[in-house]
Formats: sequence, C-alpha cells, structure tokens
Amino acid sequence: MALLVRREYFKPSAARLEEAALRVGPGAEFYAVSMGGAPIGYRSVTVDTTAEGLRVQDLTVMDIAVLGTVQRTQIVVDVRLTRALRLRSFVGTFDAPGAAFRASGTVEGDSVLPVTIEAGGRPQVTRVRLQRPIVMTSLLPLQLAFGHQLAPGREFAVPLFDPMAMEERAATVRVLAESTLTVPDSARRDSAAQRWVPAHIDTLRAWKVAEAYGGVETESWIDRQGRVVRAVSPVGLRLDRMPFEMAVENWRRSAEARGAAGGAGGDIVAATAITANVPLVPHDLEVLRVVIGDAALAGLDLAGGRQSLAGDTLVVRRETGVGGPGKGPALYEARLPLVDTALAADLAPEPLVQSDDPRIEAQARQVLGRERRAGPAAELLVRWVHDNLKKEITISVPSAVQVLDERRGDCNEHTVLYVALARAVGLPARTAAGLVYLRGRFYYHAWPEVWLGEWVAVDPTFGQFPADASHLRFVIGGLARQLELLRLIGRVHVAVVGGGR
Repeated sequence: MALLVRREYFKPSAARLEEAALRVGPGAEFYAVSMGGAPIGYRSVTVDTTAEGLRVQDLTVMDIAVLGTVQRTQIVVDVRLTRALRLRSFVGTFDAPGAAFRASGTVEGDSVLPVTIEAGGRPQVTRVRLQRPIVMTSLLPLQLAFGHQLAPGREFAVPLFDPMAMEERAATVRVLAESTLTVPDSARRDSAAQRWVPAHIDTLRAWKVAEAYGGVETESWIDRQGRVVRAVSPVGLRLDRMPFEMAVENWRRSAEARGAAGGAGGDIVAATAITANVPLVPHDLEVLRVVIGDAALAGLDLAGGRQSLAGDTLVVRRETGVGGPGKGPALYEARLPLVDTALAADLAPEPLVQSDDPRIEAQARQVLGRERRAGPAAELLVRWVHDNLKKEITISVPSAVQVLDERRGDCNEHTVLYVALARAVGLPARTAAGLVYLRGRFYYHAWPEVWLGEWVAVDPTFGQFPADASHLRFVIGGLARQLELLRLIGRVHVAVVGGGR
C-alpha cells in the first residue's frame, strides 16, 4: 500500500505532466488585441497533437500607431514539445515594414539550446546553456495547468526562454485568485451594426496569475486547460478570448474602415512619454538633476560614469573636454584597435550586432579613412550614422546588417549600427537605454556608449558627441536588458530639480 501511495502521489513532476498532457486535444483559440479600449489586432493559439508530443502555433497581428503612422507587425512562434511539455524545438519570426527577424533552435540533450538568428547577413548561432528544462514564455499557462500548480496562494519560480530576447530567465509566478468568468463562445452577425456580436455566453472556472519576468509583471486569467481567458500587459495591451468572427473578422473590418485615417488604440510613443515639469534646452545642458519617483530602481544601471544616484535623485553630467587633443578621456588619442580583455564583450560580435560581417567592416573602414585615433574615430562614426540614416520610427527587432542595407530607422536602428561599426574597428561600444528630453517631454530612447578610457555617451540619432545631459540612462545592454524598461512604463515620474552649464 505504501508503494502504491508513493507511486500515485509522489510521482516526478515530469511524469505527472506527461500523464496530464495526454488530455490535451487539438484546437484553436482566438483573442481580440486592444489598446486604450480600441481594437488593434488579434491573436490565435493552435494546438496539434503529434506522435512525438505537441505542436503549439502562436500568431499575433497588430496595427500599432506611432507618431502619425500605422505599422502592421506580425509575430509567429511555432513550438514543438514532448508529452511532458518539455521544449524540443521552436521557430520564432517577427515581421514589420522593412524589418524581418527569425530565431530557431532545437534542444540538444537537456543542457544546450543552439539558437540560429537570421536578421540580414549571415545566420548567427548562439548556444544557450540550460541549467534545467525550460518553458517558452507563451507556453507557461499550459505548464501551470497541467502541472497542477493553479491554486490561490501558490508562488514559485519557472525558468522561461524568450525567443525574441534570446535569453533564459527565471520568472516568479503567483496565483492570486480563483473565480468564474463569462466569455462569448459563439457569434452571430448583427446586420444593423455590420459586425459580429456574441450569440451565446459561456461560464468557466479560471485562475488569476501574476507573472513577473525581468522586472515586468503581467496579469492573466487561465482556465483548467491552460488556455488564457484574458490578459493585460504593462504597456496597456489587452487580450480577450472570443470567437474567430469577433476577434479576427471584426478587427479586419475596422482596419479596412480606418484605412489611411490612422490606427486605433492611441499613439504608443505619445502614450508612454513623460511630461517634463520645466522646459529645458538640451544642447545647453551640461548638468541635469532629476528626482525619479513611483518606480523600483533596484537592478537598474542608474549609477556609474556620467551618472550618480543619491536616494531617488539622479545627477547626469555631460562629459567635458571630449573633442580636443590633450584633454578629456585618457584614451581619446589612443590608436585603434583598443585591446582590453576586460572589454572583450564590448568588442565582440553578437546576435543582431554583426561587427564581423564583411559589409559592416568595409563600411567602418570607409568612414574612418586614415583616422586611427579612438576619439576622432568615435566622432566620425556618430556623424556618418546621423547623416546617412533616414529618421523614421520603426517597430522592429533591429539588426545592424539590415539597418546598413535599409539606411533608415529610429534610435534603436541608429544605435545598433553604430555599435557594430565601432566594434568592427576595435572601438569598444555598448547600448544604453532610458529617457531623453525632447520638446517638453521625456521619451524612451536608446543610444551608444564608447570606451575612451571611460564610458562616453554619444547619440547618432541626434548627431551629438558627446550626448547632452538630458539622456537619463536606466539600463545597459541588448534587447533582453532593454525589455526591463517595460516595468517603468506608465509608472515612473521624473521631476527636474536643477540643471544648466
């Protein structure tokens, strides 16, 4: 009897998952995606059973309004799982006007996930070390439901892998509540309104789950089959499950009706901007003091280099003396390449920063000509990127090679190309992101920092060398690190308390 109890009630989690997952049947769920109460797209999640396990296809299509333009983006994640819901392989794609990104990988054993990145130029392969079996971010609800983890009051860590950020991180999951929700399960055509409306309402049992990932918390309601019922993201995106006709056909009709009139849901750049309490003249700012409120600052890169932090007061001092011989940073006159093992990561190519691509290397050499001094080289690269890229807001996963080909983009494209060109000639460079002041507001922004004996902020988007003091750095690093800015959107406040020359 003891052996029977042990076998039935103390099974390994993988065994329990495998047994529970046998109950997963094929099917599809559809969701309306809205922002600010207006529809901006749809999502579909399709589950198929295979001889080896499960296949889950996740498609999201959105029309995003950005500074007077509407950009249609499409994200597809196709995942193969074992019957124990362990990842076998995945393909993720991101498509937007003028930008394409594809990541794919197949788990080797239980310890390595080679990820191939295709975003212009040669495919790049990065190997992600796995400490334990991982869960894709989009598949967390399945894991929770079939792992018998949906019970109010429970809290635990789940290792997640995000194919867009190409990084494994631990998410903290809390089950907050249990309730009965109502959802439309069929639709009928309303000829008067010329749209689909609910024909029948169903009730179902669901659990409210809070998922904290990289400092960003998302709340969603999940049913006993591991399907999302509704969810809200920190930037205001909302998912609501409903029949295909209401989720997809209604959105298509509204998108056609809007046409050139613009997107619904409000402008995402304007919605995330922070109004300044006093007017500033950025090019005259050598020092800026601000108080940062209503945000958890732990884990952010606020202190160091040009920035100092005391409590909630941040002081930014623009680097002085940069731009003339015999003064300023110690390595301003140093000859390229700068070789320093401590800066190896800031000199090496990485996914989306293809500094070893022949086209990037050739362009960097052409820009510099015979110039080999680190400081003047850094400034030449700022001027070239600023003068040769069309300033255009884009929704993309920026790749340096694609940007070099397209010659357009916003601060993200300017930054990734600059960092790649700098590294190609042996000038250590990295990405910084945070806020920048522009015409009465602070906007989310990215810019490079280059090593000249100290880290110097530059801004090829605005053509600044060095960048003015209205650049408030919050994080340092690539896409995965920049995603942490999401936790600040809609929460952080900035109050200017001093500044000037």
